[in-house]
Amino acid sequence: MVSSAFMVEDTVVSATPNSIVDSMKDVNFEVEESRKSEILFAEEYEQSPTFIFDDIVGQLIESASISESDAEDVYEMLEQMAAQPLNINTCTYDQLSQLLFLSPYQLNQLLIYRDRHPLVSLNELMLVDGFRDYEIRNLSLFLYAGPSMKEERMTAHDVFRYAKHILQTKLNIVNMEHYESDPVTAQLRYQFNYDNRVRFGLDIRRNAGTEARDMRYGAYIQLDQIGVLRTFVAGNMQASFGQGLVLSNAFHAGKSMYVLNAGQTAEGIRHYGSSVNGNLHGVGATIAVPMNDKYQDLLLSAFYSLTKANDSTRRHTIGTNITYRRNRWKMGLTAVYNLWSDSLHYFNEHAAYNQNYFRGDRQAVIGLNFRYNWGRYDLFGEMATAQNQRWGYAGQLGLRMTPINDLGLILLYRYYSPTFDNTLGYGFSESSRINDENGIYLGIESRNIKQWRLSGYLDFFYFYGYKYGIAYAPSYGYDLMTEADYSINAYHTMLWRFRMREKGRKNTFSLRYQYDYNRYQWHLRTQAEGNIVRDSLHQLGYGISLYQDISYTFHKPLTLQFRIQGFYVPEWDNRIYTYEYDILHAYAVAATYGIGGRSFLNLRWRIIHHIPSAECPDPILRDLSLYCRLSTSVFTRNWANIHRDGVISDTDLHILLRAVF
Repeated sequence: MVSSAFMVEDTVVSATPNSIVDSMKDVNFEVEESRKSEILFAEEYEQSPTFIFDDIVGQLIESASISESDAEDVYEMLEQMAAQPLNINTCTYDQLSQLLFLSPYQLNQLLIYRDRHPLVSLNELMLVDGFRDYEIRNLSLFLYAGPSMKEERMTAHDVFRYAKHILQTKLNIVNMEHYESDPVTAQLRYQFNYDNRVRFGLDIRRNAGTEARDMRYGAYIQLDQIGVLRTFVAGNMQASFGQGLVLSNAFHAGKSMYVLNAGQTAEGIRHYGSSVNGNLHGVGATIAVPMNDKYQDLLLSAFYSLTKANDSTRRHTIGTNITYRRNRWKMGLTAVYNLWSDSLHYFNEHAAYNQNYFRGDRQAVIGLNFRYNWGRYDLFGEMATAQNQRWGYAGQLGLRMTPINDLGLILLYRYYSPTFDNTLGYGFSESSRINDENGIYLGIESRNIKQWRLSGYLDFFYFYGYKYGIAYAPSYGYDLMTEADYSINAYHTMLWRFRMREKGRKNTFSLRYQYDYNRYQWHLRTQAEGNIVRDSLHQLGYGISLYQDISYTFHKPLTLQFRIQGFYVPEWDNRIYTYEYDILHAYAVAATYGIGGRSFLNLRWRIIHHIPSAECPDPILRDLSLYCRLSTSVFTRNWANIHRDGVISDTDLHILLRAVF
């Protein structure tokens, strides 16, 4: 009888075909039972995946780490990872880094523990320094603990038979009372996904007030983990390397409640699902060079992109990156070259604040990044230079540390010279561009007190030249935030947040209180926020906002979310930003201004939900869901010409229908 071999936990086992089948049944049973235990672990917290996704994305939006349009892609990425969870014992650092709520320190600690002791259950993460129960709750949706197995060979038959197909259509009707032309934004999206290894997407969108011929189109195809090919993307894509000074149009962490994640970016090349706001459109790939040592990793990446900088100017972009990892070290070299069909110009060309912005029709940017992890200490940084009127220089240097259990610190220094300006880069900063800034950031997080999480940051910044909205130079300022989270038990949590900042001789003081109740089908949130602003003339203004969220799930198929909000914000400088739930893949941060009220009603109805079973192992229609949102704002009077036609209300209607095959 001819013998065969298969790989389990990196050990080659010789066996006959019958014994292989029996052994594989045992392995599959272990994986399935492990996955079931992780699902039960998540259900102990009585929070649905949708709620957890909303919570994660909402924090990223509020921290300005991602835009509202990027939130759609983040949600899609989380949804795909939840649909095809990763084996924590075999996934790579790059795959784990897509989970933006994890810090680099947590990632390194997890990988070190995993390499020494393969996990049997995610509950073991309680033994890994830096992980807490709510983070393990989040991870239980995206990871499972199973035996290490040799990656199965992918066949065309399996790709088309077992792939997931998602078709969704969306209609947004905005400002229904006073929109001067067609108020409807329409979108059609199709997604194809096989085991997160073969992905294809198509997005067609027509914005409100535009003609049919002005529709926008976007498409992508992505291949992952195929031999030495780590990633291949064609179409709409994103790319980010290092801390992003050379290239980062993906997701990054700014100032937020995740104080220890400041300066973190999602590295690598991946697709971008939306037809709008995609910074790159072309082809890119990452190749993993085979290494003899499993603790070494050499990645080579390259891409080409052709995009529209504006209606008349096109931008060609060529980029490459080399990343080498060995044990505790990681080093990377990134180079990008941009060529525009016409020289870049800016609105208000002679304004003082934009005199050092890039001008010209070609730009080269190159940078070197590194990271060194030594137990409880994580040292990272990046240096870059960019071609401008004169060559400019930029640098970041940071240190994350956990000197004792339950106490984390981060120190981050940044310097961006006045002549450094990179149109595709990102750097941790106070302003919207990495240009003409010097600053230092200190963050701290402590869980030493039972049931409490205390965190905060202090950021000092200095501008050599003029900045938008600041009429003098040089200028400086600071930003201070403290937050206390208290978990009364598994169902009740409270949050207090205080923020004080000074910029351009304007002082802002804000205070937020938030209470959450989550049990069974109910989720309640109460939030009150107020601020005081003192301008350069020492005049005081204040704003107040109060809202109540009520969410109820009717035995899973139907969920209703309702909010009622009142606000008193007579001055624009006192505007209060409030995060709002929307239909699937959509989020909003409303700038509350004026005197009035706001409310919305969300409906999420799972009309059809078929789970594969012995009787129907492969249902044609797996899921059919309907999402609706009706929101309205009412003002006591027409504040500052909010609507020129005199209407003092806003009403929007969003509808999405989604089918999974």
